[in-house]
Amino acid sequence: MDVLSLLLLLFCTFQATYGLTPAQWRGLSIYQVMTDRFARTDGSTTAACNTGNQVYCGGTFRGLINHLDYIKNMGFTAIWISPVVNNLPQDTADGAGYHGYWAQNVYEINSNFGDGADLQALSSALHSRDMYLMVDVVPNHMGYAGCGTCVQYSDFYPFNSQSYFHPYCSIDYTNQTSVELCWEGDNTVALADLRTENSNVRSMWQTWVEQLVANYSIDGLRIDSSAEIETSFFPPFLSAAGVYGVGEVDNGDPNYVCPYQNYIDGVLNYPAYYWITQAFQSPSGSISNLVNGIQTLKSTCKDTTLLGTFLENHDNPRFPSLTSDLSLAKNAIAFTLLADGIPILYQGQEQHYAGGSVPYNREAVWLSGYPTTSQPLYNHIAAVNQVRNRAIAMGSDYLTYQAWPTYSDGATVVMRKGFDGNQIVGVFSNKGAGGNSYTLNLAGSATGFTAGEQAVEVLACSTVTVDGSGNLAVGMAGGLPRVFYPMSKVQGSGICGL
Repeated sequence: MDVLSLLLLLFCTFQATYGLTPAQWRGLSIYQVMTDRFARTDGSTTAACNTGNQVYCGGTFRGLINHLDYIKNMGFTAIWISPVVNNLPQDTADGAGYHGYWAQNVYEINSNFGDGADLQALSSALHSRDMYLMVDVVPNHMGYAGCGTCVQYSDFYPFNSQSYFHPYCSIDYTNQTSVELCWEGDNTVALADLRTENSNVRSMWQTWVEQLVANYSIDGLRIDSSAEIETSFFPPFLSAAGVYGVGEVDNGDPNYVCPYQNYIDGVLNYPAYYWITQAFQSPSGSISNLVNGIQTLKSTCKDTTLLGTFLENHDNPRFPSLTSDLSLAKNAIAFTLLADGIPILYQGQEQHYAGGSVPYNREAVWLSGYPTTSQPLYNHIAAVNQVRNRAIAMGSDYLTYQAWPTYSDGATVVMRKGFDGNQIVGVFSNKGAGGNSYTLNLAGSATGFTAGEQAVEVLACSTVTVDGSGNLAVGMAGGLPRVFYPMSKVQGSGICGL
């Protein structure tokens, strides 16, 4: 074997070591980055970014590299970045392609974010920190600055012919055939819908994704607009990629969302997103709907431990736009991070950003100055991630144990995840910051703790001893959540300095 062949073999082997299986992704937690809005190469924390203008604000791969420790120190082990490919160049009445979802050439890196070397450097920087890279991909459509009936298909690459696309039609969201065959977008920016059922189109996408993953050492994919693509597209696409994929299916009905898991490893858990938001956005939220929904998901989805669980993202109003109550935010965030599945936190949540609907929920994180110890949600998120990471380290079966509600009332839900001896017990309330002080007594059947056992409440760093009857006395105040973990597993972990 000549030297060049040996180097190529070693390079390919190195690349292959980073692609993660679905089972490996279970143990990760994801920080979602909108590349244009996270960090600038110049390190500025004052550069203007008016979200309403919907234009590029200057975030880059290099800027992101420089702030990876800000993410890692919250306990996250992976990032999901917005689509990396070249988007339409125009500034339209709907804005520019700063978000990445209006691709025109999928074989070019969006130069606003950097170049291929910068993207590879980001991947390497993550891997050197034992972190992983998920990239957003958009196989459903291409973006054109103009109306649906006046698209110049030669602007696209490699799909540079009208024959690669469905005829223009507007989506009727009550008809699944229409959802899959018709076009998203509008007549300002048309989103030309690809014939993903066509064998040539499929082959082109499979070749592309295989190269993308290999060239940039990508570990996972988020698949945009998955409900707009026929399900048979996904297995060969993900097989070509060779990594975990999570699909976007924006629907609150488990009976609609869960079947996609027969074709994609995981899907974003939109049903839980709606239930969590509704339960915790005010003291009048419905805890019972959340409890019933969690049970429904477990009986409907193929594997709830591979779902992507989230509270905020770039497409939906931020939670603090619904309520400014910090206690409610802490409950909703902790519930999400400790639920079944792979937790996803959207950039800016740790700074309590409060943008409403698109585009106002896409604020520049650099304008916060990246405070850490002075930001209560940053520390809160770090504490929750720390105990989750500890439970995973203490036993991989923690991840496959399905969380379940062991107690609930009109304002409270208690969730348990993990087998006896390695269980995390979360007590979540929607009373809000004005909530009264009281003691909630939980029986051993609700917690798994035994008489005389010590448990650490990891958010306030207090220790509670279970009484002789096996009851755990939970002191509630100010509507704050409580998260308990066995003292025997906390010791030596660094949690609460122990």
